[in-house]
Amino acid sequence: MFAAVVVIDLVLVAVANELAFLLRFDSGVPDWATTVQIDMLPWLIVIRGVTFIPFGVYRGVWRYASIWEMRNIAAAIAVSSVLFFAVVAALVGVNLYPRAVFILDALLAGFLIAGVRLAARLHRGGALQLFRSKPDGRSVRRVLIYGAGEAGESIVRDIRHTARSNYEPVAFIDDDERKVGRIIHGVRVLGTREQLPRLMAEHEPNEVLIAMPTAPPSTVRSVVRALETFDARITILPNLRDILAGTVTVSQIRQLAVEDLLPRMPVGMDDATPKQLLAGRRVMVTGAGGSIGSELCQQIVSLGPEALVLFERTENSLYAVANALADRGAVGVHAMLGDITDVDRLDRVLADFRPQIIFHAAAHKHVPMMEAHPCEAVKNNVAGTRLLAEAARRHGVERFVLVSTDKAVNPTSVMGATKRVAELVVMNEGRTGSTTFMTVRFGNVLGSNGSAIPRFLEQIKKGGPVTITHPDMRRYFMLLPEAVHLVLQVAGRGSNQGVYVLDMGEQIKVEEMARNVIRLSGYVPDEEIALTYVGLRPGEKLFEELVGSGETVQPSPIPRVLEVRSDALPSAEWLTGQVRRLEALARQGHAAGTLRALRVIVPEYAGQPSDSSPADAPPATSTPPILSRTAGATT
Repeated sequence: MFAAVVVIDLVLVAVANELAFLLRFDSGVPDWATTVQIDMLPWLIVIRGVTFIPFGVYRGVWRYASIWEMRNIAAAIAVSSVLFFAVVAALVGVNLYPRAVFILDALLAGFLIAGVRLAARLHRGGALQLFRSKPDGRSVRRVLIYGAGEAGESIVRDIRHTARSNYEPVAFIDDDERKVGRIIHGVRVLGTREQLPRLMAEHEPNEVLIAMPTAPPSTVRSVVRALETFDARITILPNLRDILAGTVTVSQIRQLAVEDLLPRMPVGMDDATPKQLLAGRRVMVTGAGGSIGSELCQQIVSLGPEALVLFERTENSLYAVANALADRGAVGVHAMLGDITDVDRLDRVLADFRPQIIFHAAAHKHVPMMEAHPCEAVKNNVAGTRLLAEAARRHGVERFVLVSTDKAVNPTSVMGATKRVAELVVMNEGRTGSTTFMTVRFGNVLGSNGSAIPRFLEQIKKGGPVTITHPDMRRYFMLLPEAVHLVLQVAGRGSNQGVYVLDMGEQIKVEEMARNVIRLSGYVPDEEIALTYVGLRPGEKLFEELVGSGETVQPSPIPRVLEVRSDALPSAEWLTGQVRRLEALARQGHAAGTLRALRVIVPEYAGQPSDSSPADAPPATSTPPILSRTAGATT
């Protein structure tokens, strides 16, 4: 192959020289010029042939020819032309050898040598598709590319180079109006985002590729909205941080996912802090079979703990997460069936395994279900948290991390109110002893049990309709892996009695999320899958908050994580008494009394009305004595 390249290049050198003489003398080359040409042609071939070697002209692969090779060819032609001029001057004199031939010869040689390489590349890339037929049975996907920048150019170039690519670029669109009308690798930029619906109707592409690795999620969402009425697949290139090489390829195209539509870029956090905290340590996760608990376990085992205790009361869930970890080859994993409200069971497990760190993810989380069963919510979310925290302090656990929710802020639901009480219980435990108690709040986790997305997907699978509570409902959303990584970061760098929240960006409409899920599932909202409004469910509110009344936020040592500080906390004695009273009412099954007791501890709770009977009502003068935020705090 190398010899063939050399021969072709040297033949082209001779052809260029011949053409240069013909052009100089208008096809009538005199005898004296022919004699000079014949005498000097071997010198020209040798000089160019030798000069091409150090410039790497022979080393390039024609079908991958690039600007780099064109530059090298130009440089080699220039240098060899200067050397040839010197040889001519020494042997025959520059007056005898036509000077115009030097210039014409150099230009023609460069054009021919570069041209054969570009022709090979264009042929392989499909630019000569009119003269080639595709293999039988191959379907061609007409793709409209959103983004005429470097990524879009690179992906079209790779499509042209991939012989068996089933993509056919039909047009570019780009938000930069200055690019409209330009042609990139034979594909024209036809308009901006505003013209997207018209271009979709005119060109009927099978697919829209978002080739903007740095595009903010708001841009991606606007594209999805514009395509809502069109039955075309939506794909995307990976984020810029995921593109390791300088170019993107067809193999990197992937289906657009819900997480691409988050109203902020996913938070990237380092692994050094969690690894330093958990490597070689004994760790326990409650609620290990839940979505958050199981993801916690998956990430923890990758950090090399000495032992990981899975504490879960649901047998099937515990079995599933234990098997998943075993399939990964995890060692030191202990699956413990048990309930956090069972003190004897907690003491036995903690005494046997002596965990140094506890992640408390066990909780009742379904808002409507807890509205119907407030006593059960208190027994699990409040009493279970208190009993586990007390057991952790008794057994010398070093760190205790409570997984909480934004629904604990100015709660309107029983679930939110009980999680707020759990936060207070954990902070109260941090006043004494050597255990560091921390809380992490976050919003809706995509894909977690009880979240909207799995419900939407289930309804879409059945053909709809997709039910939405209210058109104005908004929520914070985050990815399950980043939520868990946040918990691990806080565990390693958080302070005693600290409450931490992720900077969640803006809230997104649940209706918009539902439409996006329908669209990404391959259906057209309102036409193929209907949307219906069912009204707010008991305990729900239109929007969530991450910081409540009487709270302030400040930066934390963790990037994009904020620390929440309460202006005041109830005294330990008052809170302990009220929590015990709340738990007693819950154990008795006294729902109305339980709700009233919740409001005493969490005055901002504005939930369902309770029985007006004064039997279990707190005294009218019962107001919580207040201590400062730092009173009794142990750091």
